[in-house]
Amino acid sequence: MDIILSLHSRLAYVVLTVLVLALLNGFWGLLAKRSFGNRDLRLSLFALIFSHIQLLIGLTSYFVSPYFSAWENGMGAVMKDSTLRLFLVEHPTTNILAIVLITMGWSLHKKATTDSKKFFRIAVFYGLGTLLLLSRIPWEQWL
Repeated sequence: MDIILSLHSRLAYVVLTVLVLALLNGFWGLLAKRSFGNRDLRLSLFALIFSHIQLLIGLTSYFVSPYFSAWENGMGAVMKDSTLRLFLVEHPTTNILAIVLITMGWSLHKKATTDSKKFFRIAVFYGLGTLLLLSRIPWEQWL
């Protein structure tokens, strides 16, 4: 259990780094009016892959977490406790939504016909996903 939580916490640094790089690359490519090349594709793909791996590890840690047993006391008890609400409701829900946005950005960029649309879709959707991820990180426990 500790290994899964530790891996989830440590991989978060990698995921955020790669997501921010892909996001910045998207904006720079858009502003510089560059061609969407293999480097751009790989960076965006690695961000997608790492974020999905992080999601799978996070879902695993969710179900083996000591917090999970709090559901036995009912939804009301979970929602009244801010720590339980963060770890059992807000963090997983928001982060799943973030991964959905990142995945949408990847899928939509593949359908784009121009390089500027590809960069735009990566930048916007990866950016929104990254903001959501950053909003639900339990900073006091993470740093």
